[in-house]
Amino acid sequence: MQCENSEAAAPRSSARSMCSLDAAALLSAAEMRDAEAQAIAAGTSGSVLMERAGAAVVVALEAFWPDLAPGARACILCGPGGNGGDGYVVAQLLHMRGWRVRVHALAPATTPDARAQAEKWAATGVTEGWDEAAASVQDADLVIDALFGLGLSRSLGPEVAAICEARPRRLLAIDLPSGLCSDSGRVIGDTCLDADLTVSFHMPKRGHVLAEGPARCGALDIRDIGLVDGQDEVRLTGLPAGLAKKSGHKYGYGHALVLSGGVGRGGAARMAARGVLRIGAGLVTVACPPAALQENAARLDAIMLRPLRDAEGLDVLLKDTRLNALLLGPGLGTRKREREFVARALAARRGTVLDADALTLIAEDEGLRAALHEGCLLTPHDGEFARLFPDLADRMSGAIAHGPAFSRIDAAREAAARAGCAVLLKGPDTIIAAADGRVRVNPGVYERAAPWLATAGAGDVLAGLATGLVARGWPGFEAGRDAAWLHVEAARRFGPGLIAEDLPELLPPLLRELGI
Repeated sequence: MQCENSEAAAPRSSARSMCSLDAAALLSAAEMRDAEAQAIAAGTSGSVLMERAGAAVVVALEAFWPDLAPGARACILCGPGGNGGDGYVVAQLLHMRGWRVRVHALAPATTPDARAQAEKWAATGVTEGWDEAAASVQDADLVIDALFGLGLSRSLGPEVAAICEARPRRLLAIDLPSGLCSDSGRVIGDTCLDADLTVSFHMPKRGHVLAEGPARCGALDIRDIGLVDGQDEVRLTGLPAGLAKKSGHKYGYGHALVLSGGVGRGGAARMAARGVLRIGAGLVTVACPPAALQENAARLDAIMLRPLRDAEGLDVLLKDTRLNALLLGPGLGTRKREREFVARALAARRGTVLDADALTLIAEDEGLRAALHEGCLLTPHDGEFARLFPDLADRMSGAIAHGPAFSRIDAAREAAARAGCAVLLKGPDTIIAAADGRVRVNPGVYERAAPWLATAGAGDVLAGLATGLVARGWPGFEAGRDAAWLHVEAARRFGPGLIAEDLPELLPPLLRELGI
């Protein structure tokens, strides 16, 4: 376990989840409090929920660390609220199992349920002062962070920073490592405890999967404590439906047009085009400068080729109304001619995926930005997003002293509303947002981690997958959602050594395996 400055945090290669991250709701702190309040209103007391949470923590830690036996030394750090109350429950249960337990309270319990659990612990053991906490942390076999949990709104003080310096052997965080914003996954201030295991309840929280969250949480274990589902404003992506083809003509599955760059710049468009075809578009055409036809013809067979000299040539191609999906950006170029290509494509108002160079052109031209329409899907990485929406990028990455912090979900949602179209913000925590406020998060973390996607061309293939789904009739938001999920799944099937060219070829066995 380490405690690092927020800017220096590195992802944990061992981070994993003991829960499904497919299609689950991704709750904010407020939504989790609402779920608890609904359970209490329905007749389950807060004390019972706290006891269930504490019991779940003990079950989780015994499963994660089977080598920790009765007689092990536990140091439990309790805060004043409900998270601290969970800690007092854990203290009682571990004591009954024969552990040697020391409890340190940062402050006295302030909520009725937490006070009740603190009093129960007082009948069993001693709650020690905070001054001795650092020494206790150093001596313990396991440290349990029950300080703040969800909803932390300020940076940690120096009294908690001292725990970082003590360097626990193993640390379990209840709900969320202290110092982490539960709604954004960003560190509030400079200090955050880093857990080896985070045990939370009911549903994953936004901070578990966004930004620094996975690196700070270690392994993630979500446990049921009897709450009822109900909040689904933001959900995780899940298994796509409706991909299997039925009988019909190739034109029934769409015809996609991919614009390519000049000589020596066609690789990105070719990889994207293969993604379009592999995901099930009926036909795919690559349009490129005449000088690049021979180069592309040497690498493409099932994908058709058309020469494209200028914007007027694109107008001619677009007279074919069967071209129902357009992809502009990968390897396209950023000159005046390419700017005209983007303008003519937007004017055609077909389903349009805009990536890479096309995003750069849009960022530099208010006229192109104004021409975006509801049929578009923007697929920026963080750098492209910063060029398109610099104020949102600044809010998403700037230092924070108070929470909740502005998150990638907030940024993508606001960007989609401004653009009037879907936005897919790429990263390990890819966010897909619609102009109407819908959001899905595609986590490439924990058991879905796919670090091999950090390779040249992977984003071009993702744009191609989304374009293929648009050709098949998916709206931009749904196309981005399903393409992102399949992109990660394909990379996970391959593993280390993946290069972008592998991704389209991974789709047939993946789709067969999934039965879609």
